[in-house]
Amino acid sequence: MSTLIDDRKNRIKQLACTSFEVAPEQMTDQTHFVEDLGVDSLNAIDLLAALETEFEVEIEPEEIHRMTSVDAVYDVVAEVAGWPADENVASR
Repeated sequence: MSTLIDDRKNRIKQLACTSFEVAPEQMTDQTHFVEDLGVDSLNAIDLLAALETEFEVEIEPEEIHRMTSVDAVYDVVAEVAGWPADENVASR
């Protein structure tokens, strides 16, 4: 995986940990936000807003249902921002 993708995923993880009020060691790139962490819709909206500010993108609220893990969030933001896809991750 490229360093840029790693850096972006690490930043997404930091934003998710802050939005969900969980410690970084509780989350991997594949941790399911709802099933593993009990994230609710308000937390997801907080993350959406943080992502839009951090990466200067606009994400449609309908995309929240796809944002289930750090890997999945990367995919959503990458599509909107025009970043390269993470080729090292199988279909989510």
